[in-house]
Amino acid sequence: MPDKILFLPGASGNTQFWQPVAQALPHPAEKIHMGWPGFGDTPPRPDVHGLADLAGLVKRELNGPTALVAQSMGGVVAVLAALQNPQQITHLVLTATSGGVDTARLGAQDWRAEFARNNPGLPDWFGSWQTDLSARLTTLAIPTLLLWGDADPISPVAVGEHLARLLPRAELHVFTGGDHGFANSMAADIAPLIARHLAPTA
Repeated sequence: MPDKILFLPGASGNTQFWQPVAQALPHPAEKIHMGWPGFGDTPPRPDVHGLADLAGLVKRELNGPTALVAQSMGGVVAVLAALQNPQQITHLVLTATSGGVDTARLGAQDWRAEFARNNPGLPDWFGSWQTDLSARLTTLAIPTLLLWGDADPISPVAVGEHLARLLPRAELHVFTGGDHGFANSMAADIAPLIARHLAPTA
């Protein structure tokens, strides 16, 4: 059972994204909402040059049993952190993310160019991630809850199904009508699943 829950946003860097879920989550763990330097309202940092550095920021928060709850780009950061620190991370919750796999062959829409155009202040390394973590995911034995929406063109259900096959201890739930940001808008439905996932008997 985790002593701390880290909530990781997507590329929006919105530190409020997970607030509805956190407020509805009846769990005694300390809850921390992380931001990404250079994204949203979080100022950039000269020592952050990519997703691996963001995973390093997560690692600094791992001072006890910790669960990671992550959306979209944050899901890749969560996977990287979990691969590097499997003994300290008790649970993963991954939502609407690539999880570090090639989503194009699974029918996903590439959103990065348009997002970068609409957010010209993004770090120059944004969108350059190319590494496929598929082989390493098969070794990640952390209990993982996969939450997907069936109306998400950026990370379609096929991506969640693929991750469920790769991850040894994964459980997939699909939400009807869920778009890419459904974890925020459907918090009342999501929180009970996360609570069950984090329970000692899960």
